[in-house]
Amino acid sequence: MKCTLIKDLYRKTGDYENNNVQVAGLVRTVRSSKSFGFIELNDGSFFKNLQIVFDEKLDNFEELTKLTISSSIIVEGKIVKTENAKQPFEMHAEKVQIFNLADNSYPIQKKNTSFEFLRTQAHLRPRTNTFSAVFRIRSVAAFAIHEYFQNNGYVYVNTPIITCADCEGSAEMFKLTTLDLTKPLPTTEDGKTDFSKDLFGKQAFITGSGQLHGETFAIAFNKIYTFGPTLRSENSNTKTHMNEFWMIEPEISFCDLDELMNIEEDFLKYVVKAVLDKCPEEMEFCDKFISKGLIEKLNKLLDSSFVRIDHKEAIDLLKKADRKWEFQPDYGEDLAKEHEKYITEYFNGPVFVKNWPKDIKSYYMKLNEDGKTVAAVDLEVPGAGEIMGGSQREEDYNKLFNRMKEMGIDTDPLYWYLDLRRFGSNIHSGFGLGFERLLMYITGMENIRDVIPYPRTPNSCDF
Repeated sequence: MKCTLIKDLYRKTGDYENNNVQVAGLVRTVRSSKSFGFIELNDGSFFKNLQIVFDEKLDNFEELTKLTISSSIIVEGKIVKTENAKQPFEMHAEKVQIFNLADNSYPIQKKNTSFEFLRTQAHLRPRTNTFSAVFRIRSVAAFAIHEYFQNNGYVYVNTPIITCADCEGSAEMFKLTTLDLTKPLPTTEDGKTDFSKDLFGKQAFITGSGQLHGETFAIAFNKIYTFGPTLRSENSNTKTHMNEFWMIEPEISFCDLDELMNIEEDFLKYVVKAVLDKCPEEMEFCDKFISKGLIEKLNKLLDSSFVRIDHKEAIDLLKKADRKWEFQPDYGEDLAKEHEKYITEYFNGPVFVKNWPKDIKSYYMKLNEDGKTVAAVDLEVPGAGEIMGGSQREEDYNKLFNRMKEMGIDTDPLYWYLDLRRFGSNIHSGFGLGFERLLMYITGMENIRDVIPYPRTPNSCDF
């Protein structure tokens, strides 16, 4: 069965005007009177629906007036231009086949339905306008990410999901085992679990980051990126945290912190522009119904030159601010959401906050000459706060080894990571970007659960 896509009807209307075509899709709405009616049809190829006009001349007219939402139909008819109407054209049906009449209990009817309720219908919510827009934008953004890196000479690397390397801290990583947890576990002489009896002969985790493995490939290929699922076990029920999400993590050899910030800015602008260019209908919907002023905000980002300040300068600015803080800014502490918001409003645009206190950052970040800070950077954007985090990696073997010891990181399992500093080390940097956080920023959605098909959060692993 060869059907014309609704997307093609919109993009190449002139080619189909006054011609007969066949379309197929799901019914979004039905309105009818005694002698004629209207069907809004969506086939998944385009955000907008096709309006189909049917009348009593059709043999199954009475059946069509009783169509239910989400029924699937196949329609043959003529494409007719509509002057001074909301839609540029419509189809005059000559034959309508009801392929599947949806049950009347279909849970998503044409009315305002909360996002919270729709999460309980995750298998059906892509059929709604909001999630049709969000997941189409997600697809285009994902392609733009690959396109950016491929166009700029990066090698795509698939880092392992199963790992014994502790990058983000084992407390945040899911433990992986084939030991039978319904029976007493094998133990060592000191009473600890004997993981030598497990499948891999040692304790294994589900990855919290592909960074360490990515660095090994960056040394060989100069520029690489990873883009895949990441899992964290933290028990956090917020609008910006999930236990399963997707991460973009490039690693670049012969790249210092300043050049890394150039790349981050260029990358973010590229992806945002790609979505604005390729998803105009979806973005107009998001601007109108999800976050008013969204397109203006994103266009402003494209026209901005991102400000760069040290963490100390950021704290100085916050301490001088004429306002009361819920969390007092401090030179040795992270920035709170209220601080991030103030900084981006103060500079009226995106801000790189760099050179952070070493005690609140990871062991692999390059120690600055002051011995107190590391060459780390967070990108803060208006309306979303921190959206990217990166750093120049420590390339000196002794400094890295000492930092790991100082922070209680077991160096034995990470001998191969240390080897990178022994065999051809170079200045190298990388950043991490949570894909869903980026999508929240681009779409204006407030809850991270609403930009991923099937959210995995504490006490929620449905579908």
